[in-house]
Amino acid sequence: MLKPIKTRKIYEQIVDQIGQLVAEGQLKPGDRLPSERELVERFQVSRASIREAISALEMMGLIEVRSGEGTYIREVNIDSVVAPLAWMLFIEKDTDLELYEARKILEVQAAGLAAERAEDDEMSDMFEALEIMRVDLQKQLLGEEADHHFHYAIARATHNKILFRLMNTISDTMQKTLKSSRSKLYEDTNSPERLYKEHLLIYEAIKNHDAESAQKLMLAHLVGVENQLAKYMLANIE
Repeated sequence: MLKPIKTRKIYEQIVDQIGQLVAEGQLKPGDRLPSERELVERFQVSRASIREAISALEMMGLIEVRSGEGTYIREVNIDSVVAPLAWMLFIEKDTDLELYEARKILEVQAAGLAAERAEDDEMSDMFEALEIMRVDLQKQLLGEEADHHFHYAIARATHNKILFRLMNTISDTMQKTLKSSRSKLYEDTNSPERLYKEHLLIYEAIKNHDAESAQKLMLAHLVGVENQLAKYMLANIE
């Protein structure tokens, strides 16, 4: 049941409780939430806190506010789950390292799934991205777009709709971060060729349907990039 709010960040506590009720099935798609006045009484908080919580829940895609009718629980879909993440990545300013941490979780698993499931057209997309990387390397360009397309092709090759949509939703943010981080990494003259070779090895493991090697190579790649980026940021702080 709903509980009175006694801690700070009141609207977040309200969001957590309503979200938990949805997760437990006590609130189902199509159910109408109590009125603002009722919520104020049940939670024992101000109207402002309730309005903040309603706005947050609506942005998260958990509820729908219908003018003149009330507030209803929405059917949760992939977009409603990943859209708030995309917005958070957009407004946060110092998320480079956090994004690479998240990528380690997503893309290491994705590399293994791609090795098991990739089809010919998806392998062709990865190879095309590698060829663009190679040309960019010769021209001393950053190659961030080819990098993005390579990782995106891997996500598509997983044949996992949730993972694919997640990567697609945050792709714009990732592209901006890739451009920023690659410019930092390229300050090391050995980085461009090393990064290309790392992508090539990942491609070959996926092509050979070697899921274990694909995961290990992807993890090593992302950890290496993360470590270099961390050193760059530390040097700038000092």
